Amino acid sequence: METDAGDTTAPATLSPRPPCARISCHKSSNICSRSYFMVVMVFFHIYIINVIALLLYVHYNDGHGGAGPSRDAPSGEHRQLPESHRLPAQPEFLRDISLPRIEGIRVGHVQKVSLVTDKVHEMRTLSLKPLLFEIPDFLSEEECRVVMQLAQLKGLMESQLMVQEGQEELVEELNLSPEDIFNLLDINQDGQLQLHEVYVSLDGIWLTPENLREIYAGLKADKDGNGLLSLEEFRLLSSDAFQRFLLQQGVKRSQLVRNSRHTWLYQGKGAHRVLQDIKKRVTRLTRLPPALVDLSEPLQVVLYEQGGHYHAHHDSGPVYPETACTHTRLAANTSTPFETSCRYITVLFYLNSVEGGGETAFPVADNRTYDEVSLIQNDVDLLDTRKNCDKSNLRVKPTKGTAVFWYNYLSDGKGWVGEQDEYSLHGGCMVTHGMKWVANKWINIDPDYQRQARYQQLVSQQPEDDDDDDEGLKMSTDPYNSDTHQDL
Repeated sequence: METDAGDTTAPATLSPRPPCARISCHKSSNICSRSYFMVVMVFFHIYIINVIALLLYVHYNDGHGGAGPSRDAPSGEHRQLPESHRLPAQPEFLRDISLPRIEGIRVGHVQKVSLVTDKVHEMRTLSLKPLLFEIPDFLSEEECRVVMQLAQLKGLMESQLMVQEGQEELVEELNLSPEDIFNLLDINQDGQLQLHEVYVSLDGIWLTPENLREIYAGLKADKDGNGLLSLEEFRLLSSDAFQRFLLQQGVKRSQLVRNSRHTWLYQGKGAHRVLQDIKKRVTRLTRLPPALVDLSEPLQVVLYEQGGHYHAHHDSGPVYPETACTHTRLAANTSTPFETSCRYITVLFYLNSVEGGGETAFPVADNRTYDEVSLIQNDVDLLDTRKNCDKSNLRVKPTKGTAVFWYNYLSDGKGWVGEQDEYSLHGGCMVTHGMKWVANKWINIDPDYQRQARYQQLVSQQPEDDDDDDEGLKMSTDPYNSDTHQDL
């Protein structure tokens, strides 16, 4: 072949591939195909074996062709019970009611309520925090006399609150270290236990700063003598050191948180007519379902003699996830070291007029804010009803036949029980002259609706013959006349 004379580029030539290279590639391709085929076959056989094993498992566990249970299986194991023999699952109750809650409107507002035949009572709002009402002449003079006589007939027991026993067991159960207890008592978290932080925390006995200084000295706890306990000093004390010291020294009645006598009166079917009438009247007053009132605590009757008192407290504690209500604890089917009474409403009746003292004090009623630390300032303890009742925001004078009632919990906004109302803090001022007779009716409701419904299902009995005691959670008749409100 000829080329252009001006073209100096050599023509491109392709060198043939060596025969050996072609043969090598061809062999490699055959090997790859054979390997791939072997892998696929292995996985296919494994799949077939698994399917066969699964069929055999189902066959020997469900029976031959589903005809019956396997004869090789132990009796009672891996066997599905007939529908009629299965244990029922824990029922989930539909919340189909809402708890009625009386509106306070404003302090001094008066509502007319019909609680008994041919009589209209006036109910006056005393505070909005807590929601607190007063109803004069709730009980007749004859009813007051009967309740006091029934209490005396049954017998009154001492209701002095002492230091609770078993504190060491509880500490061990909760696995609390000295640091944990110290931090629990150290309200302002400054690393020092002030006198007021310790004596507020001692359940059952009321101790002044002077009492504590004596205890510190007796136990040789405050090494530097500054009236404060550091963590190092606190570690040297056993959990019941205060209790042992107090038992050795003796405790005066005036140092007790509560100094009174009390008893409980049953209000159910077969009880005295007056006691049943009071329960019905409470149901109409609160507008709660009769079943809730029926299954609550009996009527408590308390006698405070001269010097008797009850330091400021809450009738019910806050409910946390690890807390059980005392009345629904068994229905909850859980084990917890924490319990509270879950008293949604307190109705307090004055059975006599007191000559001197004995008022019911609400230290922080209608305060703008609530702060536990601020209850004790400059050695003035608002919780101490022996000395500082006159410094409470609200005091109710005990008058025969008068009833006061308040809510210990807020609403959850959905028609059920919400958080604890801390403003419901209250106490009984010291009786200075004469004696004081009161009765308490508490309405117990669990903030957990499912636990409350389960409890009622477990313990509810046949409805009484009375027309007012309808079954279940049916609402009671509304005694309130919205057209008869007025202010005082």
